[in-house]
Amino acid sequence: MDRHSIVLRAANPTIEEGLAFARYLDEAAEGFFRFMLGRRAAHILATAYAQPDHDLSYQNVTFAERDNVIVGMAAGYTELQHRRSSLRPLKRAAGRRNLRMRIVLVLFAPMMRIIDSIHEDEFYLQAIAVDKELRGHHVGSALADFIEGRARACGSARLSLDVSAGNEEARRFYEGRGMTIESQWPKRLALPGLKFYRMTKAL
Repeated sequence: MDRHSIVLRAANPTIEEGLAFARYLDEAAEGFFRFMLGRRAAHILATAYAQPDHDLSYQNVTFAERDNVIVGMAAGYTELQHRRSSLRPLKRAAGRRNLRMRIVLVLFAPMMRIIDSIHEDEFYLQAIAVDKELRGHHVGSALADFIEGRARACGSARLSLDVSAGNEEARRFYEGRGMTIESQWPKRLALPGLKFYRMTKAL
């Protein structure tokens, strides 16, 4: 597939696009959001996505399209955007599921503290996800190039992300783009399925 047949565009605050965002985000997070929010996770995320000024907002999302059909997504934000963000839109969207979300966040508090630690000069890549049938066809690279360009335009000196230690395909993709492992969590205790790496790249 010709890379030039892929069109990148800013996301719109619609429920339909929010559902696409939710699907890609949960896939990139290996099911964590479904675990945290339950069977209505997609609807909850889509509702929060339509609100401005938080980490899960449409404002931070770029979609990749082929023939006017969404085939991939990237999301990311600066440290300042993250610092000004809050969980209120997600909590409001969760409604009665808010209790389940709070319990999961308490249980995973050490991990969440690490993920929330973004340096002042960094742009954090929250997620890149591409439809399975189009992986290896430059869609992910186009999205990653766009995110790097956006990070530089924002004045960020580094790009950072977190990736599951078990997701070797994603780790190889990022390593191929010059990213290196800076740290891992947990540092000592082995927790099956919960180990992840913080990867960074100077811009």
